[in-house]
Amino acid sequence: MKNSKAKVSKLSMPNISLIFLFAFCLQSCGIYSFTGTSLSPDLETITIQNFGVATAGGPQNLAIDFNEALKEYYQRNTNLKLVPNDGDLFLAGSIITYEMTPVATSASDQAASNRLTVSVEVTFQNTQNEDDSFDKEFSFYQDFPQEQSLTDVEKRLVPTIIDQLVLNIFNDTAAQW
Repeated sequence: MKNSKAKVSKLSMPNISLIFLFAFCLQSCGIYSFTGTSLSPDLETITIQNFGVATAGGPQNLAIDFNEALKEYYQRNTNLKLVPNDGDLFLAGSIITYEMTPVATSASDQAASNRLTVSVEVTFQNTQNEDDSFDKEFSFYQDFPQEQSLTDVEKRLVPTIIDQLVLNIFNDTAAQW
């Protein structure tokens, strides 16, 4: 009987050591987060001003959809509290491009496909690390066949474009990839 207890404790020691090593490694990572952000733990709040539309065209709810997607993404993927003013992080800007352009021509010199492009101008400020602050333009597009009108595809393409713009902004501000 004594031998079986000794075997159990010998087998448990390496497992316990691995658990402590794993716990130490997680603690030593400091800023790492399982959401992929590299935000300092000192950052607690974010202010996201509503982005306006500084371009012609686009659906009436474009700015609203973009603003809600941006705010929701930060709330879902960070521990930052959204505050109306004086956040540790600050985002502002406007939608500056909403355009459809032909991207491929057919043999008869007509557009074979069209591209819907949305661009956003962003001002980002990190009050605790000014080196992270920037003014930058983000742009994303989706192509669609010439046989379809913009009205036909807009409801499908715009959410995809907004989601990608939000992800790109998040990566440059919170994940800093």
